[in-house]
Amino acid sequence: MSDVERVLRQVDEGLPGALERLFELLRIDSISTDPAYKGSCLKAADWLVEDLRSIGFETQRHDTPGHPMVVGHQGGANEQGPHLLFYGHYDVQPVDPLELWNRPPFEPAIEETDKGKVIRARGAADDKGQLMTFVEACRAWRQVTGSLPTRVSLFFEGEEESGSPSLIPFMKEHHDELKADLALVCDTGMWDSETPTISTMLRGMVGEEITITGPSLDLHSGMYGGPAINPIRVLTRILADLHDDQGRITLPGFYDGVPRIPEEVRAQWASLHHDDTGFLESVGLSQPAGEADYSVLEQIWARPTCDVNGISGGYTGDGFKTVLPSKAMAKVSFRLVGDQDPIQIQQALYKHIEDRLPPDCTASYLTKDGSRATVMPVEAPAFKQAQQALTQEWEKDAVYAGCGGSIPVVGHIKKILDMDSLLIGFMLDDDAIHSPNEKYSLKSYHKGIRSWVRILDALAQQEKAG
Repeated sequence: MSDVERVLRQVDEGLPGALERLFELLRIDSISTDPAYKGSCLKAADWLVEDLRSIGFETQRHDTPGHPMVVGHQGGANEQGPHLLFYGHYDVQPVDPLELWNRPPFEPAIEETDKGKVIRARGAADDKGQLMTFVEACRAWRQVTGSLPTRVSLFFEGEEESGSPSLIPFMKEHHDELKADLALVCDTGMWDSETPTISTMLRGMVGEEITITGPSLDLHSGMYGGPAINPIRVLTRILADLHDDQGRITLPGFYDGVPRIPEEVRAQWASLHHDDTGFLESVGLSQPAGEADYSVLEQIWARPTCDVNGISGGYTGDGFKTVLPSKAMAKVSFRLVGDQDPIQIQQALYKHIEDRLPPDCTASYLTKDGSRATVMPVEAPAFKQAQQALTQEWEKDAVYAGCGGSIPVVGHIKKILDMDSLLIGFMLDDDAIHSPNEKYSLKSYHKGIRSWVRILDALAQQEKAG
């Protein structure tokens, strides 16, 4: 029996203990966004420090102006193997509204559902359960072989759910300690409960809050309606002109840097048989509204977007008040792909607005930090080896998938540490990660541990072969 087979057997036999350790962590109400839970976040960090030290990691709690970072290091049997940096976060979302939970959110339990057994608790999937799949894989390697197959560092954050205010300064200050050959990030999910997934594309972001100001005060529409410019009218024209009838964004140069989707990738995505109709019907819609000639998955994963996320102006309370408002505001966001430049798009938006301003109106802006898209080098050996390891464990081909959202830490890892990230997680779409009754499939937890066992072995072997 090979080392990896013996380690996998240890994972199976040790699952009850792995669950109990996860439950201990889940019982800690480490809600990072609420100052009342600062002590709980500290408790969770200390719990991780103690647990990691028990399996051979040289681990330290690093205090920050916010919540602590936890960093641990351990060598591996293959001294020439890759140095891996695994990232996760131990903080969780608030539990409101509490009355919608079927059980206390910080009293974890195994529940039977029509889709199998699940772990029910806040943080079960996002991200404590995911984080512990990797920790337990390391534990099993240590228990069976006395060491990890290659050098591993762990980096656990306590502010991911509250905007990560301490993350960038910490990464810059501790650059040398965190620098490795490849990052592993677990804050992602699977295509479905049977199909393991490596996320290879993350969209970037540009966000602007736009305020159009016209008259110096709100005006009576009976006295001024007609001759006085209405900022809402100006703003809605500006917003309407951002798209054409085919769903394309009209800003000049907007599609600069947008790559063509390779045919082999389109074919793989088509093989997933995404239910476009059901996807939209589940939210009360019937037809895709994005760019024509692209499938729903392509629109979400590989095409850029422009959306109005909020709009206000004038009187919006009960009843009717006939005013011409002094100001009108909209929040607009762009999701970016490929090599699109956030600054270029921001400047194109400003010009789009200024070109449509009448003489008596001005525009002001409140900018959200922009970020480029992230595209992983799927042709690299590490990605191929991880894909093969996942396929072997799940007995179904692991797929490369895009991600419609953004994971800021991946961009920071690339920009600050100059490292690519292997994004592998085991969440499912119905895990309710920011909602009441969050869950994590027991199968995801068990096979997630087994998956990381195989991936660690595969990455170490790949380096030996290279």
